[in-house]
Amino acid sequence: MQSAKIINDPVFGFIRVPRGLLLDIVRHPAFYRLSRIKQLGGANIVYPGAQHTRFQHSLGAFHLMGKAILSLQQKGHFIFDSEAEAVQAAILLHDIGHGPFSHVLEHTLISGVSHEDISLMVMEQMNEEFRGQLSLAIKIFKDEYPKRFLHQLISSQLDMDRLDYLKRDAFFTGVNEANIGSSRIIDMLDVADDQLVVDKKGIYSIENYLVSRRLMYWQVYLHKTSVAAEHVMINALLRAKQLARQGLELFASPALHFFLYNDIDRQAFLHQPECLQHYLTLDDNDIWSAMKVWCNHPDPILSLLSRDFINRNIFKVEMSDQPVSEDSKQEKLKELAQRHHISQDDARYLISCIEVGKDMYSLDDDQIEIRFNDGTTHNITEASDMLSTSLAAKKVRKHYFCYQR
Repeated sequence: MQSAKIINDPVFGFIRVPRGLLLDIVRHPAFYRLSRIKQLGGANIVYPGAQHTRFQHSLGAFHLMGKAILSLQQKGHFIFDSEAEAVQAAILLHDIGHGPFSHVLEHTLISGVSHEDISLMVMEQMNEEFRGQLSLAIKIFKDEYPKRFLHQLISSQLDMDRLDYLKRDAFFTGVNEANIGSSRIIDMLDVADDQLVVDKKGIYSIENYLVSRRLMYWQVYLHKTSVAAEHVMINALLRAKQLARQGLELFASPALHFFLYNDIDRQAFLHQPECLQHYLTLDDNDIWSAMKVWCNHPDPILSLLSRDFINRNIFKVEMSDQPVSEDSKQEKLKELAQRHHISQDDARYLISCIEVGKDMYSLDDDQIEIRFNDGTTHNITEASDMLSTSLAAKKVRKHYFCYQR
């Protein structure tokens, strides 16, 4: 019997998953569910090639984690086999709490609980199934393990999660300008005072990584059409939730039906096991199938939004550096209400006012430290002659006014 499972990945080539705990995770139904959830939600509306999944991303991050551990070991940093396995298990499971279309459910059918919270709940449930084999992985994931650099490999401004999704998303969207040198960055990683650092020879790769991340956010993740498409879906789900509260019967899979007809918050997730059970059967297909049927629902708002999403009649978007005025919103609500013969209260489902923002580099999170030949370390904003503190940490904000065409 082979000692590992070989998976062919279009970005990194062959990915080797050792038999034992790691392969058991990959074969687990909760993990395989990620193969039915697209990595970029509705971005394929703009970039048709963006069909890759959370499953592929998690495997890619796992592959990079293996390379990072090996690179650090070769530099003389002692990492136990149990620690290496645990940190690889943690990166495999870091996105296991994602719902359909990534963050959509967090804003509609569930309140007060993030996908990170749900990921931890799933890990703890799986740990019981695996008889405690994930205990160390959970400690590292929660940043409760003494070797803090292991957590930084999972969650920081230079973690394996970001190194994979930037390279993978650039590959599948065709945004070649954002292709990063993940192998080069990993080779330049080191540890000093229990913190991840980057050798000064890798400074240009880090600069490229930060610029690429900024480009991907504004050109892909926060693309106005992708955001508008997401809000057509969000508003449709909010309308469905409202109709469910009124007692109207809606077509939905059992899992989606549960979240439509029950108000689920953090406390419910913590104290009602059926919440997590239903959540782990949800994927993109539940939303697609429901909205295809809702296209013919007698409610004019739900059917209109569902048809718009299914047929790619996306909200029109007006971009501005300033929030949309209340007068503009009221004028648009009045216009939509008259056009569709509905009340202005119902017309609010046909508009969305969104503020989006992203900075290239956060001064509040773990810093990216560059180590020089004399052993001193400096923040990337100090070490780089291209990135000043004011430039790297500048928070760019844009306002999208989206409305039904």
